[in-house]
Amino acid sequence: MKALIEQLPKVELHVHIEGTLAPERMLMLADQNEVRLPYENLKAVQEAYNFDSLQSFLDLYYLGASVLITELDFYHLMRDYLNDAIEQNIVHCEVMFDPQTHLARGIGFDVFMPGFIRAMREVYDESGLTVQLILCFLRDLPEADALKTLDLALPYLSDVTGVGLDSAEVGHPPLKFERAFLAARKLGLRPVAHAGEEGSSDMIAQALDVLRVERIDHGVACVEDEALRRRLIDERIPLTMCPLSNIKLCVFEQMAQHPILDLLDQGLCVTVNSDDPAYFGGNLVQNFLALYETFDVSERQLRQLVVNSVNGAFLANERKQALLDQLL
Repeated sequence: MKALIEQLPKVELHVHIEGTLAPERMLMLADQNEVRLPYENLKAVQEAYNFDSLQSFLDLYYLGASVLITELDFYHLMRDYLNDAIEQNIVHCEVMFDPQTHLARGIGFDVFMPGFIRAMREVYDESGLTVQLILCFLRDLPEADALKTLDLALPYLSDVTGVGLDSAEVGHPPLKFERAFLAARKLGLRPVAHAGEEGSSDMIAQALDVLRVERIDHGVACVEDEALRRRLIDERIPLTMCPLSNIKLCVFEQMAQHPILDLLDQGLCVTVNSDDPAYFGGNLVQNFLALYETFDVSERQLRQLVVNSVNGAFLANERKQALLDQLL
């Protein structure tokens, strides 16, 4: 099973590119770009990764992003993740990025987008790995800021597939971003949103009803609501779950409490993803291995999880079918 996990062609739908910044790369860029960090060495950075909440993680996440300054920095950030994806036999990934994190530091789309795109095109030419970008709004900022960000993104939307909603969930319901998501959908962006991670199942329902999302990122709170689970099944809404992330951020105390396989067996379209692998201790393969080691995942369950990721991707039907033919 471990060999099968490594060998199967896989799809990742929920990974934040800023969350792939390895500690070693962070320190190197901090030194190169003369950014002062409150850490003396690599060990000090690693010790800071002991989070007790989503907010404590976000504090370090934004601090880490501060070392990203030049187009080359963003190129290396994307290239590092995609190189690892190739080693994991990931054949398609949909990568989230947070423009507002960089815009607030005076770093524009004209800096980070060329870096991302160069890495994506190089890797496609070399390996065939396809990458789509999802522009995420930070939900703890005003909707007006999200709308301004969308306007700034207009010259680059040919290289963006979707729009998402991330950052601190509690106190920032999907309703807050109704106009921003309407504007994004009118531009042809495919909508997704983080919901039901630290928030309640109501956040999931609101994301579906108000933002009209096609996927829910995380969504573990659906265990609270049987009617919602039935709706998710009937409408085939993918849930891009991130097991190691949920443990690291104390959504669950231990992996044995995670509901992903129960939800899978109930017929929900749950998928496995890494979220912020540099911070949460595991890439996509390591998330699958953690599930296998805890639950003794069957081959049927493993293949269904991967099939769900393919079905949940924003890919043309022909590409989906070609990938499914390799799995079924």
